[in-house]
Formats: sequence, structure tokens, C-alpha cells
Amino acid sequence: MKSPANPSPIRSDPNWWKKTTVYHIYLRSFYDANGDGIGDIQGVIERLDYLADLGYETVWISPFTQSPQRDFGYDISDYLSISAQYGDMPLFEKLVQEIHSRKMKIVFDLVLNHTSDEHDWFKESASSRDNPKADWYIWKDGKGRDGRRPPNNWRAMAGNRAWTYYPGRKQFNYTAFLPFQPDLNYRNPEVKQAMFDVVRFWLYKGVDGFRLDIISAIYEDPELRHNPPSLRLTPSDKALTIFFQNLKNNFLQTESFEFAAELRKVTDEFDNPKRVLIGESHGEEELIRRFCHDNGKRGLDAIFLFKAISTPFKAENYRQLLETFEKHFPPPLVPTLVFANHDRNRVISRLGGNIEKAKLLALFQFTCRGIPFTYYGDEIGMPRVRIPLKQGQDALAMQHRWVPQFLVDRSKEILNRDECRTPMLWDEKPNAGFCSDSVKPWLPLAENFREINVAKQSSDPYSLLNFYRRVIRLRNTTPALNEGQMEIANDICNKKVLAYYRTFGNKRLAVLLNMSESAVKNPVGHDEIAISTHHGAETHRLQPFEGRVVRLQ
Repeated sequence: MKSPANPSPIRSDPNWWKKTTVYHIYLRSFYDANGDGIGDIQGVIERLDYLADLGYETVWISPFTQSPQRDFGYDISDYLSISAQYGDMPLFEKLVQEIHSRKMKIVFDLVLNHTSDEHDWFKESASSRDNPKADWYIWKDGKGRDGRRPPNNWRAMAGNRAWTYYPGRKQFNYTAFLPFQPDLNYRNPEVKQAMFDVVRFWLYKGVDGFRLDIISAIYEDPELRHNPPSLRLTPSDKALTIFFQNLKNNFLQTESFEFAAELRKVTDEFDNPKRVLIGESHGEEELIRRFCHDNGKRGLDAIFLFKAISTPFKAENYRQLLETFEKHFPPPLVPTLVFANHDRNRVISRLGGNIEKAKLLALFQFTCRGIPFTYYGDEIGMPRVRIPLKQGQDALAMQHRWVPQFLVDRSKEILNRDECRTPMLWDEKPNAGFCSDSVKPWLPLAENFREINVAKQSSDPYSLLNFYRRVIRLRNTTPALNEGQMEIANDICNKKVLAYYRTFGNKRLAVLLNMSESAVKNPVGHDEIAISTHHGAETHRLQPFEGRVVRLQ
């Protein structure tokens, strides 16, 4: 196998991804360099030094391949081209080079499960039952005398019915998410080969790995059996349920785990550096870990563990979270530490705007064992921006416009994903430095951008941003934190304090998190403080919501 076109400049540690820190860029909202109010590839290039200075080692970027943008890039009409509003292929190649020149990695957001209904493959497939791509998607005859009733009761992850009728074929087409995102048929060898070639295309371009969108939906029950009922109305981070239905037969099939091992073989064709595969899936940890290791076969390197997002901000709950992760993802497996993304509420909004809690959460995220992911703007405490459902550009919001706004406002999570995708707040200029003053941003800005922005926090040594900078650098330069063993300090943990040890060789650290509103006695004595969330930390006690890392003698 020939070398990729833009390899990393140095041979990497084969386990680099276990030690890395990841910054998640939602491209449309990061930085607009071409003056149209939409973030673009050149904008990422111009802000790479910001990320490098913070200490991030890997950049994960949302999709920018050709798309009608009905789901803002997650509906792909050409896997091998760049959407013009984001740039072109030479600019993407420059991005790869610029990232690698800073000894950083780039992870590409890859949607393997489905395409846009405007993809040429689907147009051909939908045209008849006997064309060359007739079996590239999932088609099924309907029920009833006229065949106009869906084949089964399946719902999609977005809550809608999973089947759409196409009169041209007189059949129903299956979609795991939204109706304009038809699922590819991976039981067809031609489809699998075509998509593996897409993977190889981007690896040749120098991409260091992929975040795999809804990998849990790659296969469906071959018999298309009905899904069983559930007592839950809304989905959870623990299980795939929606509108009182358990999505048992259209998600998390055995073949999906086998597919992960096949995909691993493709990426292993590229070994300078080793490439990473990180999958998106909801479900019980015992089940979704099979994406990483199943029947003795290695698959994905990691899987997103969304339970962290919905875990209450309490010491006992976070200890249980760590216990769960350590039980199901022990070394050499590694858990992921994810507290926000482009589909979920902003971290600071979930924490009630409390900066001390945000610092404490950052300390937890960058000091326990796992791969930490930062969603753009969380490092400055960017808030959720309230956008009425009826004004949403998000396809999910459009689909649920019937939901009363007062119910939407009461929800802890978001139904209009525009609310967590608003433009990055760079400075105090009229458009927060995201785009020029004369251009209207594609989404509204947070109203408090003059108080919360990168420029202002950069000059404040005690800001949330500068705490991120300090804790990331501590992690990057401390083997005990980025690759050491972890042990929960059960003798110290209580209802107020979460504590754990990180050890590498003869170096041992204690991480202490006071997750309560009251001060507590320092449980480890007078050892050296490597970092604290509080300025002027007291030796003998932890302040309310104070976290610190202590070097043990």
C-alpha cells in the first residue's frame, strides 16, 4: 500500500489517540474567513494557533463534503468533494498540512450509515426496481391491499417514522434518522466496497482518523421484525428508545460490531501514523463496548460514552460514572470523556452558568483516564442561545415545530440544535469576531458575547479559558495524567468529595474534587499542589467547588 499524500511529519506513537486531547469544531460556526456569515476551512486554518496554544493535540471537524445542507453536512451528496461554501480540495489539503506542521492530528467526521436523498446513488436507486443501484439502499414492499402501509412499526432516532413511500418504486425506503437521509444497504457487497474506498480516499489525503456518525445504525434486523414497546417517551443516554418504542431491531445489530472489525482492517492499511476510529452510539456500556472488541477481534479504538452528559453534578454520581467506565473499558481499552457536542445542550448552561463548576468539570475531564473532548466554545463558557423552535434552521427543529414552546423551554436538553451551534465568540466586535461587521451570521450570537469571549478571557489570568490552558498543559506534560493508571480513592470519596489517584512509574498524583457548596477538610495533608481551580487555594481545606491535583510525596 502506498503512503498517503499528506502523511504526518513524524512517525507517531501507535497509541497516540489514548493520550490526546480533542477539540471539536462545528465548522459552520467556528470562524468565517470568506465573508458570507458561515464558518469555513480557511477560518479553521487561521485559528489553528489558538488551539495549539491551548494545548489541544487533535482537531475533530464536522462534515464539509458536498451536501444540500438540510442537515448541515450530515446529509452527503458526494463523499469525495468539498462543499463550495466551506472551501475546495486544495484548501482542505492545506488544512491537513497546517495541522500536521503543528504536530497536531485531524479527525474527519464521516457519515457511513446514510447519504442525502440527493446523492446520485440514491437518485438511481429510487428510479426503478431493476437499475444497477436498486439494492444499494433499503427498500421494502408495504403492507395492506394497496401496499401503502409501512412494512413495520420502526421509528427513527429522530422520532419520525422510519419508512418513506416512493411511488416510482411503489416501495418504502428506510431511514434511521431523518426522511431525506436514506440508509445504505451494507448487506450489498458493492456498497461496502464503495464506502471502504471512501475511507481510503480520505486516509490518502492524510486524515488521522474518523469520528463515525451513528455507527450503531449500520445494520438492521434482516427480518425487519417489529420493535418492542418501551415506557420512555424521549431518548436517553443509556438506551435507544423514542416515543415509547425500543429501537431494538433497527440499531445495534451483531453485524454492526462485525463491521467495526472490517473497518479496522481498512484503516490498518495506513500505519504512518496509526489512524483512529471513534464511533457514535447510545446504549448500555456492556453492549456498545463490542464496537471496540468483539469475539477476539479489534474494532474501533473508542466509542462515545454519552452517560457523562446526563450524570448529575454530584460526587457520588461521578464516582459511579468512573466505576462504570473502568469496569467496561479497562486497559487496554479507553473510555471517552464527552460532556457536550453539536446535538446537546451547552456545558455552562447545564451547570446553571456556574464558572466554578465549569472549572471543576474541566479538571475532572483532563485528569481522569480517558480521551477528553471539548466542544468549541465550552472553554470560554459559551451558553445555550434560546432560539424559538419555529425559527429553527435545524431539520430536527423543523420536524418538531408542533411541540409547544413552553415544553421546549422547560427541557434540560435541546430540541432545536441551533441553540448549541451558534457562532464562536472571539472578541467584543459587533459579530463577536466570528465574521465581519457588515455580514449577518448564519445563526444569532449569544447576547452576552461582550462579557464572554476569547479576547477578554485571554487577558484574565483567572478566567475559564486560562484554566483550560493550564490543565491541558499539565495533562500533556504529565505521564501520570495522560497514560498512567487510575485508582478511585474510595477511602477519601464521600457525598461531597470525589478523589482518585493517577500513577506512572514512581510518580503518583491525587485528584481531589469538592463537588459541594461548602468547604471541606483537605483529605491528603500538605503535599504540593500541581494545579487548583481556585486562586489562592488553602493548604488545609478545599473551597466550595474547588478541585486540585496534588503531587504525593
